[in-house]
Amino acid sequence: MIPVTKPYLPPIEKYQQYVSDIYQRQWLTNNGPLVNEFELSLKEYLGLKHLLYVSNGTIALQIAIKALKLKGEIITTPFSYVATTSSIVWEACTPVYVDIDASTLNIDPAKIEAAITPKTSGILATHCFGNACDIDAIDEIAKRHNLKVIYDAAHCFGTKYRGRSIFEYGDISTSSLHATKLMHSVEGGLLFTKTPELLKRMAYMRNFGHDGPEKFNGVGINGKNSEFHAAMGLAVLDDIDLILAKRKELSLNYDEKLATFISDKPQIQEGCTFNYAYYPIIFSCEQALLDAKTELEKNEIFPRRYFYPSLESLEYVEGDCPNSKEIASKILCLPIFYHLTKAEQDMIARLLLRIQNN
Repeated sequence: MIPVTKPYLPPIEKYQQYVSDIYQRQWLTNNGPLVNEFELSLKEYLGLKHLLYVSNGTIALQIAIKALKLKGEIITTPFSYVATTSSIVWEACTPVYVDIDASTLNIDPAKIEAAITPKTSGILATHCFGNACDIDAIDEIAKRHNLKVIYDAAHCFGTKYRGRSIFEYGDISTSSLHATKLMHSVEGGLLFTKTPELLKRMAYMRNFGHDGPEKFNGVGINGKNSEFHAAMGLAVLDDIDLILAKRKELSLNYDEKLATFISDKPQIQEGCTFNYAYYPIIFSCEQALLDAKTELEKNEIFPRRYFYPSLESLEYVEGDCPNSKEIASKILCLPIFYHLTKAEQDMIARLLLRIQNN
C-alpha cells in the first residue's frame, strides 16, 4: 500500500535518548528545556530572530488573528485546508473569499481590492503547496489600505522568497509541524513575526496569559507544546536537509516519468525557491481525475484530492470563486514522502500513462 504521504521518522535511538533525558528531568511540558532548544535551533536554521513553538498550526492561526486584533471581515482564499477559514470564523470574524490565480493556485492579488470594504481588517493568504503567494503585490495592497497580513505557510518549511525565509513576510506568518508535513514534531505549529511586541503578546497568549505563577497579562489559551513533541522536532530537524533534497529528487523523477502525461502543474511564483512539499497534478477535467484515482486505488495507491472541495462550499460561509472551484475539482496530489522508492514512482507513472493511453 502506498499512501499519499508518510511521516519521516528519525533513528529511534536518537528519539529514545531525548525521551530518556525527559524521564530523568521529569519536566514534561510548560516551556521545558527541549521546547526552548527546539525554538533556538529553528531560529538558527531559518535565519530568523523571532518565532514561537505552539501546539498546532490551527492554534497558530487563531493566536495570530487575536494578537492582531482583527475584527469584521478578513479576506482569504477558498483554496486551502479548512483550518484557514474555520480559524477566522472561530475568532468571530467573517471570511471574504477572493478567487485564486489559476496558474499559481494562490489568492489573486488583482482581485483583492474589489473585496475590500470598510469592515475589512486583514488578509489571510495561504502559500498553497509551499508555493509563495505574490507577496510583493499583497503587501503593497495591505499598506495602501492599512490592513494587517497573515500568511498561512503551513506547507512552507524550506521555502524561500527573494532569497529569505518565507516566514519573514507579513505581520505574522504561521506554519504547521503536523506529522504529514516534511518537517514535523508529530503535532505542532509555529508563529513568526518581526515585531518584538507582537511576539511578546503571543507568548503570553499561548500560555493562558500567564505572567508568572500568580499574575496574568491579557486573555490567553492553551497553545503550549510538550517536551516529547519538541524531542521529535529536534530529531527530525537534524535531517531536514536530507528530507528537502529527497523531496526535490522525487519531484524531478515524477517530472521525467510523466513528461508525456497530459496534465498541468502549478506555476511557481517568481522569486520563490520551492520546497517540493507536494506533487499536485491538474487534470483536464474531473472525470479524468476520477478515472486515474480509481485505477491507482485498485493497485493500493492512494493519492489525495487536495484541496477538495473548494471552501466556498462550506455551509457556514458564502462565496463564488470559479477558478478555485474548477481547480479543486480536477487536482490530485500524488504520493511523495522520504521513503518512497523510484520503483514505486515508476509504477505510479506507468499506471497513469496506461489510463491515458486506453
